[in-house]
Amino acid sequence: MQIGAWTLPNPVFVAPMAGVTDRPFRQLCKQLGAGYAVSEMAASNPALWDSVKTSRRLNHDGEIDPIAVQIAGADPVMLAEAAVFNIRKGARIIDINMGCPVKKVCHVASGSALLRDEELVARILQTVVDACRPFDVPVTLKTRTGWDRQSRNALRIARLAEDAGIAALTLHGRTRCDLYAGQAEYDTIAAVKAAISIPVIANGDITDPLKAQYVLNYTGADAIMIGRAAQGNPWIFREINHYLETGTFLAPPSWAHMRDVLLAHLDHHYQFYGEYTGVRTARKHIGWYIGNLPDAELFRQQMNCLETCQAQYNAVNQWFTKLVNESAPRVPLAAVH
Repeated sequence: MQIGAWTLPNPVFVAPMAGVTDRPFRQLCKQLGAGYAVSEMAASNPALWDSVKTSRRLNHDGEIDPIAVQIAGADPVMLAEAAVFNIRKGARIIDINMGCPVKKVCHVASGSALLRDEELVARILQTVVDACRPFDVPVTLKTRTGWDRQSRNALRIARLAEDAGIAALTLHGRTRCDLYAGQAEYDTIAAVKAAISIPVIANGDITDPLKAQYVLNYTGADAIMIGRAAQGNPWIFREINHYLETGTFLAPPSWAHMRDVLLAHLDHHYQFYGEYTGVRTARKHIGWYIGNLPDAELFRQQMNCLETCQAQYNAVNQWFTKLVNESAPRVPLAAVH
């Protein structure tokens, strides 16, 4: 699949998730097989560009190209300025967020709230594409099927996107009012794919290799994008790629490999955020990694009381090393299915 001039190595992408897909996590997902990663949502308001949070979100040091930055806002000119600002910071693809369902985003008419104003959507898309064209930087769009189930308008939005020169469209199979409840529906994604010629990326409830293959076949999408299923499970990308290429299941990572990957992730995370923020923001990642593993809840409670990166790192190392020494090998994914 291509986005503009960029040929991506595989069709399994990691979704932009605020507070999750920071630089350390994006780099890890790419190392473990993600063909493409988009940054966390960056505000289009220039007043926020110098904030610590935004500065971190715009830090792409050492990241594998193409560097893709997602921008959010409701003002076409401000979004265009944000796109150019990020291009000058190293972005090679600009993604426009029209899919975020979070209240604080929708309350300022951004994210999926924009789906209620198709004329504004058209102006935003055209203005940002025009601003990026002199830099030869493609613009993509991430959106949902509509504001609610009574007003699904993904097909009209997709046609506006294609007419404006959008290079690829990611569609989450839920409306804004669905949030993340229920199950994603793929009929709308299939209809959009059949109606436009630009690449379409399917998103929503893709949790394992079998579901990935099903969604690709059912929708005809050019690629899939994985969000929540990658939290604490960056191996999902290589597992899905392996299945798509061979039709066979890849064995899950060993306890030792899980430990080594998590410790490397933590080390990068601490360097990126520093001591105070690093130890606190790492807690959610550790919690996702250990999930329902043996004695996980007790360990999570103890780990959340630790106040230094070194103590947290040591605790994780010791806990996984105990699993390595005492537990049976993990069950291969093929056996589960």
